[in-house]
Amino acid sequence: MSDLFAPNQPAAPLAERLRPKHIDEVIGQSHLLGEGKPLRLAFQSGKLHSMILWGPPGVGKTTLARLMASAFDAEFVPLSAVLSGVKDIREAIAQAELTLQQSGRHTILFVDEVHRFNKSQQDAFLPFVEQGLVTFIGATTENPSFELNNALLSRAQVYVLQSLSEAEMEQLFERAQQVALQGLEFEPAAQERVIGYADGDARRLLNVLEQLQTAANAAKFNKVDTKFLDATLAQKMRRFDKGGEAFYDQISALHKSVRGSNPDAAVYWLVRMLDGGADPRYLSRRIVRMAWEDIGLADPRAIQLCNDAAATYERLGSPEGELALAQAVLYLAVAAKSNAGYVAYNAARAFVAKDGSREVPLHLRNAPTKLMKQLDYGRDYRYAHDEAGGYAAGENYFPDGMPEVSFYEPVNRGLEAKISEKLAHLKALDAEALKKRDN
Repeated sequence: MSDLFAPNQPAAPLAERLRPKHIDEVIGQSHLLGEGKPLRLAFQSGKLHSMILWGPPGVGKTTLARLMASAFDAEFVPLSAVLSGVKDIREAIAQAELTLQQSGRHTILFVDEVHRFNKSQQDAFLPFVEQGLVTFIGATTENPSFELNNALLSRAQVYVLQSLSEAEMEQLFERAQQVALQGLEFEPAAQERVIGYADGDARRLLNVLEQLQTAANAAKFNKVDTKFLDATLAQKMRRFDKGGEAFYDQISALHKSVRGSNPDAAVYWLVRMLDGGADPRYLSRRIVRMAWEDIGLADPRAIQLCNDAAATYERLGSPEGELALAQAVLYLAVAAKSNAGYVAYNAARAFVAKDGSREVPLHLRNAPTKLMKQLDYGRDYRYAHDEAGGYAAGENYFPDGMPEVSFYEPVNRGLEAKISEKLAHLKALDAEALKKRDN
């Protein structure tokens, strides 16, 4: 009789229809699921262990937990930390005990958004994890070290999941077309924009595709182009998509405004990108990069301030944490600028790539054993702290026979101006020491 009513049942969402049934069907997370990788080994081990899956939305945290339950023939009991309390945890534990008694099956207790549980809620299921009654799998988008109890962290392995790459999103796009979007054609530019908008979030991609399919059916369209995207998704697609030209134009404008010491322009482009939907975590990484690349040792405080801003955003999230990013950008824009460290690093890399593998001079080698001392390891090494001014003038720290190089050339701005003076003084001491040695 139930078949008579099947046509009236709502179709499962596309994301549910495409949910993998085996780990080999999972798209992405190859650093965890590839051969010999941690989660692949966990599946193959035959032994369940508690874990925390940390990563952005739509990367497969719930899917992996369900696959784990299937692979180990375990009861899967999901809880949402947003909706559940201690009472729900107790009911889940009671269900786990009953399942074990009646069928001998183990239970996986899956807690989505586990960072939303407070300390007492986390403590409520911790004893049952310790007893082995349940295997705990938590999913979180927030840094576990900030949000979870140390006791829980010490009993669960943390696995870091990553946003899907563009190639992986294309693979998911093709799978969706094969399974549910037959007859709906996407122009290459439209497909690129949809993937860019999804920004590595598989669930978002599938939800958008489902929305587009519904709109196309209603309009009796069988081809999706960029005009149709603009009309259908409106505000969502209006500003820019990660991976699109406008996105990289704006991050370039932000970086160049910082480098050009224009705080107003810098904060303008930051806010434009936040308003356009850019991931603040991506922006925080770029801001830290700017501190190292364009300010460097001219003002080392900039590097620490940017790291602190990134950590503040991780702690507060949006929109509160965005203020920290804005202030970091303002500081970078007004700070003294130097790319000397960046240039030095690239110059050293280029030199090492072309040069041979030169031996470490004997006087610079460590000599922890008698044999090494007999072989003259460390002989004639000059301990700088015992030298006048704490500097061993004339000492050589490069391999023997290596041509003279000068990778690092500090600028005459900020702290590097003082660094430049010091290096000039040390070079003068070297020249004097070598002159005395030659005489």
